[in-house]
Amino acid sequence: MAMLQRRILKSTLEEAKARFNFNCYPLLPPCASFSTLPSSSTTATAHDDVPPQLPPFDYQPKPYNGPSADEILAKRKRFLGPSLFYYYQKPLNIVEGKMQYLYDESGRRYLDAFAGIVTVSCGHCHPEILNAIVEQSKLLQHATTIYLHHAIADFAEALASKMPGNLKVVYFVNSGSEANELAMLMARLYTGSLGMISLRNAYHGGSSSTIGLTALNTWKYPIPEGEIHHVMNPDPFRGVFGSDATRYAKEVQDHIEYGTSGKVAGFIAETIQGVGGAVELAPGYLKQVYDIVRKAGGVCIADEVQTGFGRTGSHYWGFETQGVIPDIVTMAKGIGNGLPLGAVVTTPEIASVMAQKIQFNTFGGNPVCSAGGLAVLRVIDREKRQAHCADVGSHLIGRLRSLQDKHDIIGDVRGRGLMVGIELVTDRKEKTPAKAETAILFEKMRELGVLVGKGGLHGNVFRIKPPMCFSKDDADFLVDALDYAMSKL
Repeated sequence: MAMLQRRILKSTLEEAKARFNFNCYPLLPPCASFSTLPSSSTTATAHDDVPPQLPPFDYQPKPYNGPSADEILAKRKRFLGPSLFYYYQKPLNIVEGKMQYLYDESGRRYLDAFAGIVTVSCGHCHPEILNAIVEQSKLLQHATTIYLHHAIADFAEALASKMPGNLKVVYFVNSGSEANELAMLMARLYTGSLGMISLRNAYHGGSSSTIGLTALNTWKYPIPEGEIHHVMNPDPFRGVFGSDATRYAKEVQDHIEYGTSGKVAGFIAETIQGVGGAVELAPGYLKQVYDIVRKAGGVCIADEVQTGFGRTGSHYWGFETQGVIPDIVTMAKGIGNGLPLGAVVTTPEIASVMAQKIQFNTFGGNPVCSAGGLAVLRVIDREKRQAHCADVGSHLIGRLRSLQDKHDIIGDVRGRGLMVGIELVTDRKEKTPAKAETAILFEKMRELGVLVGKGGLHGNVFRIKPPMCFSKDDADFLVDALDYAMSKL
């Protein structure tokens, strides 16, 4: 049995090496065989040979009679763009979802620990949200804002009530990229300046405008980016200044003084970087930087596309963890629980600059998305999902840090609530990214029934960002599965 396992894992590594760039990350380094990988710090016991089992769940998926995974993949390759990537050596054909679980074509259940890339906030096919969408669809699907409809107004009112300070004017769009693009337009119009500042390791979208704000080479095409500057990332784990927010903030001041005219349009940041690998900014960083940017005439933008709506547990919005109030807030993903929905919230003063010309979005805030979005806000409140994220997230992070003591490959466990990152390294002192090992563990977790995300420039960070109905039993299963997989390395 042990010999068979070694052969399987060796084969897995070789296949991962051959096509690791499926996730737009660099190819794996040459590796002669699985035996060259560093061993786990623990030795498998008889108990370790029994794989953990998914928690019980009272739901029976419907029989699937559609095309197979192979047929879908062939059609996708023929008719969809070659830039699309997929997870896993043998991609999953996901046909049904229920709360925190997904089902493949065979009816097998998986724990969804990535929530459709941090998008399914309340749970797959949540009945209350589904009902709101269906009922509105029966009455009116689309009309645009040239006519009145209560859904968009009700949703905007509810969303504005969640915002601090004078953040009371809402613009609805269809995605996070659109939201960040609109926020950048507002900043430039309001200040009369062009220069934007974002952080290295940031992801703010893939449109022709927001690609400039993004600072990960794996996601950037060689096109003109305009007046965009990337400053040092205040990363407590990999950053040159550790958790020293003041030294990172001084670098922003220096950049404005030496790299710009002295005036900027704005600064944008995620509080916990998503695609960049769940990197939480050094404590106190945003408060200092917001002050510096505002003195340079700029506005401060918080990208809450992934951190918003209670996911961090401690606060409803990620920026609140840094004790700041932005001038503009962008959001998407969890706002719609899977609906194509995004929003920009700002002050009346900044919003007024958009009235210079016609600003219009055909699908933004359509009746169906607005009804669904309002239902999301209500479900988050009624089911107390923010408190739930704090409780379950604390339990999950605690267990992961205990696992870190057991396995040397875990270099860092970080995050808040149900926005967690696990960075894998081959050498804790040098923090060498464990690219090959991550690829193997990624496949093994799928085999065990856990679907996680990957992030970071080198793709060596597991992103644990499940639907917010994820339970402590789910957390225990995920950690047990990761322990089991690591013990086999």
